[in-house]
Amino acid sequence: MDSLLHIFDLATITSVFAEFRSESHHSAFWLAVGKIIWINVLLSGDNALVIALACRGLAPPQRLWGMVLGAAAAVVLRIVFTGIVATLMELPYLKLAGGIALLVIAAKLLVPEKEDEEGVAAARHLWAAVQVVVVADIVMSLDNVIAVAAAANGSLPLLIIGLAISVPLIVAGAALIMLLLNRLPFLVWAGAALLGWIAGEVIATDPAVAPRLHALFDAGAGAFLDTALTRLGLAPQFAVDGGTGAEIVCSALGAIIVLIAGSIWRRRIQVSAERC
Repeated sequence: MDSLLHIFDLATITSVFAEFRSESHHSAFWLAVGKIIWINVLLSGDNALVIALACRGLAPPQRLWGMVLGAAAAVVLRIVFTGIVATLMELPYLKLAGGIALLVIAAKLLVPEKEDEEGVAAARHLWAAVQVVVVADIVMSLDNVIAVAAAANGSLPLLIIGLAISVPLIVAGAALIMLLLNRLPFLVWAGAALLGWIAGEVIATDPAVAPRLHALFDAGAGAFLDTALTRLGLAPQFAVDGGTGAEIVCSALGAIIVLIAGSIWRRRIQVSAERC
């Protein structure tokens, strides 16, 4: 509750606008916004399908309102939940747990899922449809919340802008998004690798993990890797203050683990389906 009140506190809102004015001039900020949009779109195909299914029973003039109002409520709730998760992730071992969960989420992206349209009832009234959309978004968006909180790295402006742009895009272009991902499968694999990279970065920056990780690379391994980087004409990143070598290694391992685990998981599902 304290985290929720903190998000809507006037001082917090003022600081968010100030932070946005400060960061919006840098290209890195907009690259991060793009990353959040990509992650959210990639993970929200099922949410978009549920929205369409929930609103299909409405009269044609009300369908658009059902989707718009449902999406608007989803944006607000997702910003709140993601802000709370981002705050909690500052506690020791929570980033570690979140990173491991994100690895599973990323690998699951590569596993084919059965389509199930029977479980979503078509609402007959506008507000009933909005309620279905909001409840479905809350239930189905835990993976989005974890991934977006990790990508935003505690920046509320990034959370708000990224989610505010991506959720309406998902609602407006659900069919187009699904068609694009189906026709260009490499986008799903690239997105899964991106989530694995972020998961590794999240784990490496956990307050309880980071000191041990840097201590590991401060030993002989870090010096060896720094020597290799120097020979390649690159700056040392491991056994130096402020170096990001440990985070990069963990991020790369996260991406590799996701691609390997996802491939094995996908193959097992396909073999099981063929036997049936």
